[in-house]
This record gives sequence, C-alpha cells and structure tokens, in this order.
Amino acid sequence: MASKKTGGRRAALVDELSVESRRYTASYALFNQAVADHLKLHPTDLQCVNLLSLEAEPVTTGRIAELTGLTTGSATRLVDRLEKAGYVVRERDAADRRRVLVSTVPEKVAEFGRMWDRLGGGWFALFERYDDDELALLIGHMRRTVEFSAAQVARLRGGELDAPAVGG
Repeated sequence: MASKKTGGRRAALVDELSVESRRYTASYALFNQAVADHLKLHPTDLQCVNLLSLEAEPVTTGRIAELTGLTTGSATRLVDRLEKAGYVVRERDAADRRRVLVSTVPEKVAEFGRMWDRLGGGWFALFERYDDDELALLIGHMRRTVEFSAAQVARLRGGELDAPAVGG
C-alpha cells in the first residue's frame, strides 16, 4: 500500500504530467502548423503525407479516411488538394479496375524527407540522453497515446461527448 507521502508525490507528478502533456501537444500542433505553412499545405494534409509515407503500398481514399479520422468525403477533398500540390497521384488498381489507389509522388516525399532531415537532427539529439529501457518506455507511451487518441477522436466524432451525462 502506498504511503500518503507517496500518494501525494504521485498526485503531484500526475498533475505535472497533465500540464506538460498539454504544453507538448500545443507545441507539436504549432510546429506542425509551421511546417505545413512552409510547405504551403494544410496541417491535416501535411500529416496525411506523413501517414501515407509510412504505408507500404498505395491506399484507397477509404483507407486515408481511416488513417486521418476524416469522413470519406473530406478524405476525397484532402486527396484532391494533395494531388493538386503534387504530393500524390491517383491510379486504377491493376487487380480491380473499379478501385482507385492513392500513392505518394517519390520526388515530393523525398523533398518532404529532406526538409524533415534539416529539422530532425535536433530531435534525435534529444534522445541521446536516454538509455534503451527509457527509449522503450517512450515508444510504449507513444503507441498507447496514438491508440487512446484514436479512441477519443471516435468518441468526439460519434457525438458521445454531446450526450447528456448518465447518472449525473
């Protein structure tokens, strides 16, 4: 059983983590906006390029909707913008001519990668102070945060937070 002192320290740490998480999220959102502005993209479009560059194969617009949490209509408009900006192309699926696949344009993704390399060196230096166990902890935290965020997006989009509180 935790002592009151330990419980008090844990509560203080959780409060501090909450504050720093909010700062971290805000700083990343502002960083993402600055990168998007630099590339003349919408921040969501920038993150879509990022997510598409992580996919092994070309994807459907439906998959883009899944990756981004957008409706299929919004994902289609996003692909329209990225196609106009030269980041993606649409191609008929060779196996199923009814399907349209979206793939990144290698030269534009390379340009995106070069810009990230110019910014990313400092990011990697931040991790030099951590040992392997600490890096594994950070990776686990990030994976859980991605999963949790996806669930929260689904709650927001599903109107769950707009419903009256149960039992309250």
